[in-house]
Amino acid sequence: MNIVCAGVAGWLTALPAWTGTSSKGANKSSHWPAWKAFRQRFINDAGRVIDVGSERSQTFSEGQAYALFFALVANDRPAFEAVLHWTEDNLCRGDLTAHLPAWLWGRRDDGTWGILDSNSASDADLWIAYALAQGGRLWNERRYRALASVICERIVREETDQLPNLGTSLLPGPVGFVPGGDRWRLNPSYMPLQLMRWFSLSETDPVWRQLASSSLKIITAAAIKGFAPDWIIYDSQQGFLPDLSGLEKGRGGYNAIRVYLWAGMLHPNTPARSALLKTLAPMARYVREQGQPPESIDVIEARADQPGPSSFSAALLPFLAASAQTSTLRTQLARLTAKPPTDQYYSQALTLFGRGWFDGWYRFGADGSLKPRWATA
Repeated sequence: MNIVCAGVAGWLTALPAWTGTSSKGANKSSHWPAWKAFRQRFINDAGRVIDVGSERSQTFSEGQAYALFFALVANDRPAFEAVLHWTEDNLCRGDLTAHLPAWLWGRRDDGTWGILDSNSASDADLWIAYALAQGGRLWNERRYRALASVICERIVREETDQLPNLGTSLLPGPVGFVPGGDRWRLNPSYMPLQLMRWFSLSETDPVWRQLASSSLKIITAAAIKGFAPDWIIYDSQQGFLPDLSGLEKGRGGYNAIRVYLWAGMLHPNTPARSALLKTLAPMARYVREQGQPPESIDVIEARADQPGPSSFSAALLPFLAASAQTSTLRTQLARLTAKPPTDQYYSQALTLFGRGWFDGWYRFGADGSLKPRWATA
């Protein structure tokens, strides 16, 4: 169905109610054109996702994680395997069961290539574990499921902490996010609730239920005036405070846009979805009134700067659909047509997530499971 021609309002009433998978589609490629273009532009033959045009031709663990997810949505198992192998060989010192992926790889000052920062990023680790768990389920591959469980164990052991009044919570990484004994630096966009729900239901360790609960609390409380921050400080005595120490200076932008993206893609029967959408409603209102999302916004003053890139419009499509913002959806689709996202890795990744969901290439189940088009009845 051509969604634009059929009309956004009609599309909203025609969202597929996918409830399961079918073996009929197990060997069927989805022929997702946007994935094919992304793969050709940003992924080399070895399986490395390259931030094309960056000074060090760098690779992020996040990019590898997203590529695994997109390859699974496209039923592209050769690409999935290539990305997985490159990640393990180059970011995990050859063993994904023993090391979480280093978050940054590229060209060093001396001209050699390798890890530039060995710290891991928990959002990438979550998406890698999730892609493996879903790949194991959809492709019936026991090895993927086992790898996912091992990574989950390492995430719990290395990338969580006990936060007063919140319980076990996800840290952005193992090192550098506890600036003081009673303060933690957190990133709400690192906590997709679909993923947290899946692991809380599928992993035997009960700590995942605590992580799912604390993640929802963090995302909701961090959006102090309804706008998600890139980073937030949690103080054991004062609660959530704007993070004024980083480059973002208490604003929400290139990280935070994913909070709305993940929220919009939640299954309608996900617990607390309605409350979360209500909390984040000021962003939907802003886009409706201004005609485009902001590049960044002061989360305390609710004061925005220049318009965001069109990839932000793509990322907001699921959120606007979930919020029943029909006219605003139409405006953002027109903006995407008039001004296609830039040819940059992150912009294209946001677009694959948002537009891919909007166009029906995948959904998430109420249990957090992935429902790609190729595997549905």
